[in-house]
Order: sequence, then structure tokens, then C-alpha cells
Amino acid sequence: MKANSLLSLILAVALVIVCGRMAFSGSDKNKNEVKADTTVNVALQNIMTRASVRAYKAQPVEDAKITALLKAGMAAPTAADKRPWRFVAVTDKDQLTALSEVNPHAQLISKAPLVIVVCGDMRKTMDGEGRDNWILDTSAASENILLAAHALGLGAVWTGVYPVKDRVKGISEVLELPEEVVPLSAIAIGYPAQKVTPKNKWDEDNVSYDAYDE
Repeated sequence: MKANSLLSLILAVALVIVCGRMAFSGSDKNKNEVKADTTVNVALQNIMTRASVRAYKAQPVEDAKITALLKAGMAAPTAADKRPWRFVAVTDKDQLTALSEVNPHAQLISKAPLVIVVCGDMRKTMDGEGRDNWILDTSAASENILLAAHALGLGAVWTGVYPVKDRVKGISEVLELPEEVVPLSAIAIGYPAQKVTPKNKWDEDNVSYDAYDE
């Protein structure tokens, strides 16, 4: 092959490679858009596939995952950045049994390897009419924990405590909570013992646009 022909071939191949890389990678903006789209899809998928899991394997939840769940709870939105929450992570079998006994509708807690009790600390609430925002803040934290559990390959279910007085009193006594700390929810968590199919709760009849309509 002549030198000129060989040089032309090399240049042609190099051009194809460069163009191919440009077409694949695109601009930085396009790469960021693709990454963002992927992240959004993963987040929405996690939300839409979450389901309440009430049966768990005997396998304990690793400490690192417990920490991740607690961090997710504390990443929740909070009015005026008050963060009026307190979390009690329970893995002790006797404590889990005691918690299940004070809530007749949450017997499954005794079979869970982990329960996170999400509480509101009345010493950290807003003043006046905004005081009850602690309920909203700790509810958001509870939902974050449920979603994080699903993302970590765990199953979880929210069992209600507040505002049922007997449940609040019973759980407060088991956990030795001070008077200013009120339990809102007890979230049972563990590795699912069986697959649970999420419910499709979408109902357009529950949506209005711009103003309420029947």
C-alpha cells in the first residue's frame, strides 16, 4: 500500500472514532440531562413499587442500613427547620415483644428484626398555632424511612401510634420516653419473607386543577 493511501486510511479511521465518541457522549449538558432522567426514573420507580411488608425473615438488619434509614428520616422537610423529631431504633427481642403487646393492631412487630419509633419532641416545636407542625414533620420522616427501606432491599410497614392515647402511653412506657417526647409511628422493618405486590392507588377522580370541582 502506498504511503499516501495508508495515511488517508489512518485519518479516516481516526475521524470515525472521534465522531463516534462525540455522538455517544454528546455535550456536558446532554450527559447531565440523561443522568438526571435516569435518577428521576429510579426515584419514581422506588416510590411506585413500595408496598407494606408485614412478614420478615429472621435475618437482622445491618447496622449500616439502620444508620442509612435514620439519615433518610432526618432528611425530611421540616417547618422552620425545627427538626422536632426523635428516633428510637429497637432490635432487642424483649423490647420488640413489649412494643407489640401495647398495640393490639401491630402484633407483627414482635416478629420484625427492627422497629424504628418516630417521635416528636415537644421541646423543639414551633410556638403558637405552628406547634402541631411536628406531626407533619415526623410523618414526612416516617415516609422517608419507608422509601429508604424499600430502596435498600428491605420491607417495612407503618403502624400508627399517635393520636391513640393508649398506644402513645404504652409505647412511651416501654421506651421510657420523657413526657415531652410523643411517639407518632412505629415502623417495622426487615428483609421480606415474601414478595408483596404494590397497589395501584391512582384515581383521577381525586384530582382537581386550579380549583375544586366535583
